[in-house]
Amino acid sequence: MSNAPDNAVRAYIDEHRAAFLADLAEWLRIPSVSADPANAGDVRRSAEWLVAKLKETGFPTAELWETGGGDGAPAVFAEWPSGVADAPTVLVYGHHDVQPAAREDGWHTDPFVPTTIDGRLYARGAADDKGQVFFHTLGVRAHLAATGRTAPAVNLKLIIEGEEESGSPNFPALIAAHADRLACDAVIVSDTGMWSEDTPTVCTGMRGLAECQIDLYGPDQDIHSGSFGGAVPNPATEAARLAAALHDEDRRVTIPGFYDGVVELTDQERELIAELPFDEKRWLRAAHSHGTLGEAGYTTLERVWARPTAEVNGIGGGYQGPGGKTIVPSSARLKLSFRLVAGQDADRVQESVRDWVAARLPQGGGIRHEITFTGSTRPCLTPLDHPALQSVVRAMAKAFGQKIRFTREGGSGPAADLQDVLGAPVLFLGISVPSDGWHAPNEKVELDLLMKGVETAAHLWGDLAETARTGTGTGRAGA
Repeated sequence: MSNAPDNAVRAYIDEHRAAFLADLAEWLRIPSVSADPANAGDVRRSAEWLVAKLKETGFPTAELWETGGGDGAPAVFAEWPSGVADAPTVLVYGHHDVQPAAREDGWHTDPFVPTTIDGRLYARGAADDKGQVFFHTLGVRAHLAATGRTAPAVNLKLIIEGEEESGSPNFPALIAAHADRLACDAVIVSDTGMWSEDTPTVCTGMRGLAECQIDLYGPDQDIHSGSFGGAVPNPATEAARLAAALHDEDRRVTIPGFYDGVVELTDQERELIAELPFDEKRWLRAAHSHGTLGEAGYTTLERVWARPTAEVNGIGGGYQGPGGKTIVPSSARLKLSFRLVAGQDADRVQESVRDWVAARLPQGGGIRHEITFTGSTRPCLTPLDHPALQSVVRAMAKAFGQKIRFTREGGSGPAADLQDVLGAPVLFLGISVPSDGWHAPNEKVELDLLMKGVETAAHLWGDLAETARTGTGTGRAGA
């Protein structure tokens, strides 16, 4: 259905591989670390470099978009209309900022001097996310060369943000302000990965996130436990009681209403997860843990990908120094995070947490509390039978020459903001593998897999256009 002959796509990619990698290396040399104000100029230079390269690729529109009233890191927008009246519109999301990196962190090479060793390109951003953004430039050119088109088979748009590694503080406002120009029928997120080199996969969803801090206050100052202990409320004890009450004996979250709306795994989804070659002992080594533990009735992968969670991220209060100090502390603190799955509403979860905490604490005024939520990220999930998802699967299968399986991501990201604001389904197209070391020293990308990403993109645009033309089109979310 892609209308692009396999041999023609591969021949074009092989012919232009060296120039593509030289360009990518040039981009990787720009230390676009958004978290460090000292690198603000480099983040802007990275955005400007990408704008120029997208124009060179053939995009008639490529612009730098300011964020945060000009105080944030710039994003890049590009657009290449198909010229076909009924062509679907597809938006590609990625980011051009990177995590901090320095040679002394444990890098074998300079993190901003791209180095190729044994078919692997080492540099900060090689996989997360510059390499996976940039493969779309060669992919669209291969698509055009193989089909003889002068414009993509879809109306192709890109939004590449510059603050993802800093939590995307300005991204929701950016897409809301430009929702008309970003309007699309489907979103392709190229900021994710595959199960392994030998098991290519498509991610179908990410969990959402809500975080809070609970501050508990008791006496106006630390007081003597011999004189007052046992007769006044102890905020450290109450923090511990809250943490202990979060889960029942089956490790289910006890907050009333927490599971309202949760989209349960289907039998098919559980079977597909079970097909993956999961080595639990190896996974435990990566987790630096000595055993698994979680909600009863679910496997480890099901717990991480498809079940909501409540985690105690930190707990403290009172004396922490050497020896003893017999006090009732004046305050204590509890930090919690909640991973959310499809069907859950972050605002409702926050209200449920507030009500639960108020109901669990002792009444009578001896304990005061404050809850501060630090924002939230919504979950997103694309059904397995969605036509646009099937287009991604077919395009990957042509590139990899084997069956494509399915995963989810246990973490959270800005993809749900795109889904919410634009009302379009989110699909994930990534070729990175766990050994690429995102955020770690010696980040790399497997060059052969990077070329498979190029090839997938070359086949995808025609497949999506044909799917829309034959009446099983991408469609808006909920359609």
